[in-house]
Amino acid sequence: MTTYSKILGTGSYLPEKILTNFDLEKMVDTSNEWIVERSGIRTRHIASADENAVTMAEKAGRRALDTAGIRPGDVGMIIVSSTTPHLVFPSTACLLQEKLGIAGCPAFDLNASACAGFMYALSIADQYIKTGAIKNALVIGSEVMSRVIDWKDRTTCVLFGDGSGAIVLGPDKEPGILSTHLHADGTHKDVLYLPQTSRSSAEIETVKMMGNQLFKLAVNTLGTLFDETLAANSMQKTDIDWLVPHQANMRIIDAMAKKLDLPMERVAITLDKQGNTSSASIPLALDEAIRDGRIKRGQILMMEGFGGGLAWGSALVKY
Repeated sequence: MTTYSKILGTGSYLPEKILTNFDLEKMVDTSNEWIVERSGIRTRHIASADENAVTMAEKAGRRALDTAGIRPGDVGMIIVSSTTPHLVFPSTACLLQEKLGIAGCPAFDLNASACAGFMYALSIADQYIKTGAIKNALVIGSEVMSRVIDWKDRTTCVLFGDGSGAIVLGPDKEPGILSTHLHADGTHKDVLYLPQTSRSSAEIETVKMMGNQLFKLAVNTLGTLFDETLAANSMQKTDIDWLVPHQANMRIIDAMAKKLDLPMERVAITLDKQGNTSSASIPLALDEAIRDGRIKRGQILMMEGFGGGLAWGSALVKY
């Protein structure tokens, strides 16, 4: 009998502190109107001093496990996608494993693609479940982007926020993850990157981004990616019920919705309230839309991520 992977549960966590555009007006030369017009963002969550990628991942992960009805001890693999890990090593996934009180299963971080990292992590977990190598996988995106942002640079500090989103994947007789598609192109490495802080410098390096170039690359590349994903599943645009995109920029999201002929009412959007939470943004948006009842069992979801590398990926999912 063929085994497929299915989303059994989702969970999320957002820090309590909220930073508004009006707060940012007091910090840098910007305005609420400029930020909303350029990005669609109005507020974002900022982690407290005692929060990090591990603590947030634990809260999101436990909520996903509870929703799925899965005990931590039944988790066969933990993958955490993060560009802002608590430590270089041990991995955030191993630190999370200790907090969940389980040991023995593989646990690792994935930093292959920044904002697209969750798509890579989901694809890896899907392969392991389909081969029967593991039963259940906990896949998490957890980011503390506020700690790698230059708060004097108005072009980047207005965009990012902190948070964590999680899903539990498990085996099923019917297809759940219909297909995943991953790509990368290192020739565009300078468009979006985060340098490593020098051992001889006390100054923390921050995210560097060429916004206009990134926007053009994202729109062109993701459009082609949608065509590839639909063709691989012999589907048409009309078969898609929901778009669950990476929350980077409202103009990019709007272009992707038009590419799929979807009204914005069928796009899971958290960008306005959460900003760009990098690899956490897709599971955060998915969890919100599932919990408030918009996304229902049996519906077809197009998920996509695009980020540093450059790297991009999609998943077609029957929820």
